[in-house]
Amino acid sequence: MTNGSARKPALRPDSNATLVNATAKVVMAVAIALSLYQLYTAGIAALTALVQRSIHLAAILTLTFLLKPPFKGARKDKFTVWLVMDWLLVAASIVCTVYIIVNLDAIFERQGDWLAADRWVSIVGTLLVLEACRRVIGLFMSGICVVGVLYAMFGPYMPELIIHKGYSIERISTTLWLTTEGIFGLPIGVAATFVFVFVLFGAFLEVTGGGSFFIDLAYALTGRFSGGPAKTAVVASGFMGSVSGSAVGNVVATGSFTIPMMKKVGYRPHVAGAIEAAASTGGQLMPPIMGAGAFLMAEFTNISYLTIIKVALMPAIMYYLTVLIFVHYEAKKYGLKGQPKESLPRALEVIREGLHFIIPVVILIYVLMANYSPMMAGFVAVMSTLAASLAANTIRWWKAPERESLGAFGKKELGQVVSALHRGAVNAIMVSVACAAAGIIVGMVTLTGMGLKFSSMVLDLSFGIEVLAILLIGAASLVLGMGLPVTASYIVLATLAGPALLDMGVPLMVSHMIVFWYSQDANVTPPVSLASFAAAGVAGANPMRTAFTSWKLAKGLYIIPIVMAYRPLLGMGDDYDLMHWQVWWTMVVTTLGLVGFASCLERYFLRRATWLETLLFAGAALGLFWPSYQTDVAGLVVMAAAIASQKFLRSSSRSANT
Repeated sequence: MTNGSARKPALRPDSNATLVNATAKVVMAVAIALSLYQLYTAGIAALTALVQRSIHLAAILTLTFLLKPPFKGARKDKFTVWLVMDWLLVAASIVCTVYIIVNLDAIFERQGDWLAADRWVSIVGTLLVLEACRRVIGLFMSGICVVGVLYAMFGPYMPELIIHKGYSIERISTTLWLTTEGIFGLPIGVAATFVFVFVLFGAFLEVTGGGSFFIDLAYALTGRFSGGPAKTAVVASGFMGSVSGSAVGNVVATGSFTIPMMKKVGYRPHVAGAIEAAASTGGQLMPPIMGAGAFLMAEFTNISYLTIIKVALMPAIMYYLTVLIFVHYEAKKYGLKGQPKESLPRALEVIREGLHFIIPVVILIYVLMANYSPMMAGFVAVMSTLAASLAANTIRWWKAPERESLGAFGKKELGQVVSALHRGAVNAIMVSVACAAAGIIVGMVTLTGMGLKFSSMVLDLSFGIEVLAILLIGAASLVLGMGLPVTASYIVLATLAGPALLDMGVPLMVSHMIVFWYSQDANVTPPVSLASFAAAGVAGANPMRTAFTSWKLAKGLYIIPIVMAYRPLLGMGDDYDLMHWQVWWTMVVTTLGLVGFASCLERYFLRRATWLETLLFAGAALGLFWPSYQTDVAGLVVMAAAIASQKFLRSSSRSANT
């Protein structure tokens, strides 16, 4: 008895370690398999939409339940009842998704005449997505999904403004799980195709050193100017944002380098954090990926992906220019100098060492310009990154005076590939879960006709005035952004509020671009300001102070969409021609208006502005933003007067500084 009881504790740690190790190995295997599967379907052989999305979601749910704890205190590094529950959820996820693949033809044939098994699988599958959403994103979004389902069920009991006939649990669950009108609809379709391969592209760049290359290049180009590290942060975030899909991820990736550099040259901690947050948010607006927005917009509008990224480029550059202006004024006001030229990396050396990171980007642009699909472009980008990295590392290995063995070199290169495949799948969890959950909301909005009702409410509240409707959408996006990722916020707003802008005569792509831009505002707008809070953590600054400063720096995020609604900033005509003179005129006057607006807020241009000069800058900005050529001319005249005063009236400068 004694011996038996003494042996039991010795067996328990072994069984714990076995299950925990098995879980870790399964996570690695599923992540690698998912990345390889996505590459296969992107570049070699496409599958039926429902099959493609089912396999993708099965892998994403598996990774979610094995990586994300059910609540804060649950541990995954030891054997617990929660780990067993997670494995049961994984099993249920596989069963529910495999059920679709195995019975695909039968499901198509019996649409509306469902079996009991169809109903139960649909209910369980929907609950699994809700649980994954709760773990990855939080209660806010999963709560919105539940509210959408309850609204569909209890339609007859709703207020008269939003009343409808109501739907049964069978109709709701099967619509969500067994059709492409719900969970397996457009959002998850985009996540399972275009988005994943570009997230994987970003993972390959990051693992092979592309992130460090872009930061070094930005530092070499901007480091010697006033406030150089801050301008480095802006440019580096633009580079990184063009291939990554997360503002918070951008903050962590580039901010860990740039924020300490900014603080070192004299930027206050909360300003350093705010600059990085505002710059990283712009990464969501910068082509080619735009945080999955370009792909979703292409599917929603049936406008080519190439057209969307082409017209999105200039507004994104204008946003970054606004942030750079604020950064420049901050540096000038506080006398923050750039770094000595000797301490900076040389641009040509950086490019020479990292040329193989530029090659995939050039190839990506060429493939897109050649009208290949975004999926194929992403596949080519991943494979060219892998090939370029392998070629560069092989050359370095061959030229090294003391070469490691070929086996050791091959093992290291294989390790990089495995790490990139794993990281790409893990990085895609957030977007895919958000898109699956958004499918629930979109499905219920479509089923109940809520989209038309919401659009009618927006029209009524805005009295048919475009700018009021846009501001209402901005406010709604801020509320949604408190709990939803940017991608999910855009999907929901495009479904609910987009039709209202269309009814006011705003062109289709312009309305979607406005909604997409405003879906970013929760990253830098108090009280939530997720990117700002992340930057504050890196900078060791007060979170709310950082948030309010980033809100000021990111003013282009709020102004540029309004300009889009009233002026041809995105191009002319149905094909969105960018070469028309009115488009270029709009770009020029809007950019000058942003300069005037920043000068007014900061009370600085060439020197500290007097109150009269501040008012002149404000008037110039208003005239240049107003959609009229007469006010453009007036704004240019007022702007010239303000600049002349700054340049020639030195006495004003002395009196303002005393």
